[in-house]
Amino acid sequence: MKKGQIFLIALGILAIAGVAVIAVIMAQKENNQDRFSVTGSGTVYAKADIANITVGLRTDVKKTAAEVTKDSTEKMNAIIVSIKELGIEEKDIKTTDYSLAPVYNWTEGKGQVLQGYQISQNVSVKVRDLDKIGEVIAKTTEQGANQIGNVNFTIDDEYELKNEARELAITKAKEKAEMMASQAGMKLGAVKSVYEGADTNYPVPMYANAKLEMVSDQSSGSSAPSIQTGQNEIRVEVTLVYEVK
Repeated sequence: MKKGQIFLIALGILAIAGVAVIAVIMAQKENNQDRFSVTGSGTVYAKADIANITVGLRTDVKKTAAEVTKDSTEKMNAIIVSIKELGIEEKDIKTTDYSLAPVYNWTEGKGQVLQGYQISQNVSVKVRDLDKIGEVIAKTTEQGANQIGNVNFTIDDEYELKNEARELAITKAKEKAEMMASQAGMKLGAVKSVYEGADTNYPVPMYANAKLEMVSDQSSGSSAPSIQTGQNEIRVEVTLVYEVK
């Protein structure tokens, strides 16, 4: 085959490839130009049905690790028993922290001196009967709990609530799209894509903050806090991508 023929064949192949690339670029450009996206959010409110609370203790400093372990074990066992006596199942009680640490005291003459040992232990408790939150706090403190916090409220099954919020978000997005298209002089076509934003993108707390008010229990002489659960906010964000005619 002559060199001239080879050159012409190569040139033809390059021309075909160039046309194919230009066609792809033009198709992508056309697709990008004929799209219009709008975002809407939907929010629903519902009362929480589960309370989560952390209960724990920090022991006094004991001379030996064995001594402080014995003290911690006795107190924590009593705390857990008191929780179970309120009808809370074992599956809803979980140890989240346990630490045994030496405690030192600094003196001018001897420097750092071992004073003893201390234990910190916490359990997370899931309370399904919200009327018992105050009792959990009162009863566990009677048994030696001196660290209580992280009270928050959740909804066990948010599926239907999220569906409701999503439907509201789509409705708002459609209304927004129609209004913007009318104002801009565009004509909307069919919805080509739907995207739902992740919950982590929203600066919205998924639990209500607890308000504690101490109420005296005349029968036991202890004080049980009155907990106000408030409402939880369920929010869904949806983006609709329209075709523009």
